[in-house]
Amino acid sequence: MQTASQFRDLTVAEFVRRLSSAEPVPGGGSASAIAAALAASLVAMVASLSEGRPKYAAHAELHARVGPAARRLADRLLVLADDDAAAYAGFAAALKLPRESDAERALRTTAMQEAARVAAEIPLRCVEACLEVVVLAESLAGRSNVNASSDLNVAALLAEAGGRGAAANVLVNLPSVGDQAWAGEARLQVDDLLRTLGHIAAQTREVVQGGDARDPIEPSDLPVHA
Repeated sequence: MQTASQFRDLTVAEFVRRLSSAEPVPGGGSASAIAAALAASLVAMVASLSEGRPKYAAHAELHARVGPAARRLADRLLVLADDDAAAYAGFAAALKLPRESDAERALRTTAMQEAARVAAEIPLRCVEACLEVVVLAESLAGRSNVNASSDLNVAALLAEAGGRGAAANVLVNLPSVGDQAWAGEARLQVDDLLRTLGHIAAQTREVVQGGDARDPIEPSDLPVHA
């Protein structure tokens, strides 16, 4: 689901203005997704700056796969930014439902729980996408245009920040879901995703800062499969 006025259609200045306003959306969830979309775009840029260069010919297949994959991730994250805003609006609408009678209170509780679950599921998908971004960034580290290596570092930092921000939005909605088993599984999934995300982001930064070239990735180990 996307909002009628998509964030992708705003200028950077317009998005920043709306983010700084008293309007409830966009908020932290959308900002996290946008940060991760920027990270994915940086990864795509590094792949593009490496393609067709004889010095990096051994990594040509990697560059050819990572570039389009990163662009798809950036697009998915822009959609998630809109979806997060729509999910918050849905939860806010549920909060405003009448609660005068027992029937109304029951309907409101059900609506709140359903909306809270959606509001947790969307940032969870954002955390998953952030992990995909850092996997692509790490694969390029030491295997791409050295003049753009610092951009991979920035991509890893932005993707990790976006993932941690999205994770916070998952966790804040879990108490309202009304399903302890599902909430517990979601917490475990978030913890696992963040642990892996942080590890791979740190690996990316370490390789970039080390400045050493790495061997090509075996076709079966490429982060993106045909």
